[in-house]
Amino acid sequence: MSDMPRNRSAPPCSVTPVLAYPDVGAAVEWLTRVFGFVEHVRIGDHRAQLGFGDGALIVAEASHGRQPPDVDAAAAHAQSIMVRIENIDAHYQTAVGAGATILSEPADHSYGERQYAVADLAGHRWMFTQSIADLAPEDWGGSTINPW
Repeated sequence: MSDMPRNRSAPPCSVTPVLAYPDVGAAVEWLTRVFGFVEHVRIGDHRAQLGFGDGALIVAEASHGRQPPDVDAAAAHAQSIMVRIENIDAHYQTAVGAGATILSEPADHSYGERQYAVADLAGHRWMFTQSIADLAPEDWGGSTINPW
């Protein structure tokens, strides 16, 4: 990214998910309060750019063919947004305290991550993850193709 031109009107990330919400303002308020995102840019009442660490997210009005998932079907979604955090248990307690829909409680996994899943106010599925061990993929049954 360092060789790419910078535009202060766009998130500085290589990949930026765009998620649809029925109410952009309510979504921004909820995502910043419950998940800890930071709002960087607001475009009218139909779009906002949020940041989290070195990542970004665009919250967009449900229009132009974009629709939020069915809230009642949140647990069945195959897609999710994964966010790396430093203190998963504190983050989980904040989400629980805010009344978020918890899909799975924090659990340690054989691949060295502690994770929990939650649905947001529009039914988007989020997976929060914290590294708890530095393991080679071969240690738990994976394969290294091109190391990070």
